[in-house]
Amino acid sequence: MSKTKLLLDIVNDLQNVAGSIETYALSFESQDELTATIEKKQSNKEQEPERAKPPKAKLPVFEDVRSKLASLAQDGKQVQVKELITSFGAKKLSDIPAEKYPELLEKADKL
Repeated sequence: MSKTKLLLDIVNDLQNVAGSIETYALSFESQDELTATIEKKQSNKEQEPERAKPPKAKLPVFEDVRSKLASLAQDGKQVQVKELITSFGAKKLSDIPAEKYPELLEKADKL
């Protein structure tokens, strides 16, 4: 897709958005009704509690960990990979709980 075509698509999209906003604004009986609606939405937004903590990061899945360790093993680090797994008190990767995967990957990155 050419840059010109992409820019024309963006212009068209913006015109569509502007038209939708205009239609929405005209759907109100009066300017006072529109203003009241906007103020109500702003008031509701201010009353929402702020989130103190950001959402938790997604834990890596078993396949991600297995892939990383397999890659290390193929690079000649089979012994280190086995030692890493046993350092978590496990005989095999599937014995390690999923909540330990971030720590496991961090240690694997240091191999």
